[in-house]
Amino acid sequence: MANYLSAEDHALISAAVQKAEGETSGEIVTILAERSDGYTDVALAWSVLAGFTAIVALSLFPDFFLGLFDRLTGSWANQWTPGKIFALAASVGIVMFVIVMLLQLWQPLKFFLVPGTIKSARTRARALTCFRVGAERRTDIHTGILIYLSMQEHRAEIVADLTIASRVPDAAWEDAMAAMIGHIREGRVAQGMAAAVAKVGVVLAQHCPRSDDDRNELPDRLIEV
Repeated sequence: MANYLSAEDHALISAAVQKAEGETSGEIVTILAERSDGYTDVALAWSVLAGFTAIVALSLFPDFFLGLFDRLTGSWANQWTPGKIFALAASVGIVMFVIVMLLQLWQPLKFFLVPGTIKSARTRARALTCFRVGAERRTDIHTGILIYLSMQEHRAEIVADLTIASRVPDAAWEDAMAAMIGHIREGRVAQGMAAAVAKVGVVLAQHCPRSDDDRNELPDRLIEV
């Protein structure tokens, strides 16, 4: 995983969590992920599309491509039988498939080719998985909340446990998301996470104030996955 944060950045986020939890019974968990999915299926889909498109182009303009092949190979009077044409089409399709797959080994291109809706769906799914493992029903009164940031997708999610979700509408987290994204766009990842924690803490203090017997049930440190 890329080194996005320093030890000082981790300390900044932990301090923000501790401060926010001082006013609420909510338990804030922060997770930073390099990416939420490998998108191998998307890469395969683009490669298959490239191979299929090459075959279709050959079938639509056979004279052009067969003539081009003859010129490139130096053939004078190649007799193009159906079998040879089929073999050429299959070869072109395979070559294009391999080329596009290899190009997508360059991660910036691979992520650029992933549609935004798929990135959002996969980020949400990964956030929910992390929430179920690290925060859901892990507190006595179900007050865990996850702030999840996925760097490669440029997306974030806030997921709340049952008690919080029943009291706080999803729109209440918009300020936290805006504060986080504003910092991150300027390269301040730790400050963005800390700002989101502070905003979430304000909302939690209003709807789930801290009780006298409250105890810290979930880790305050940032988790990197």
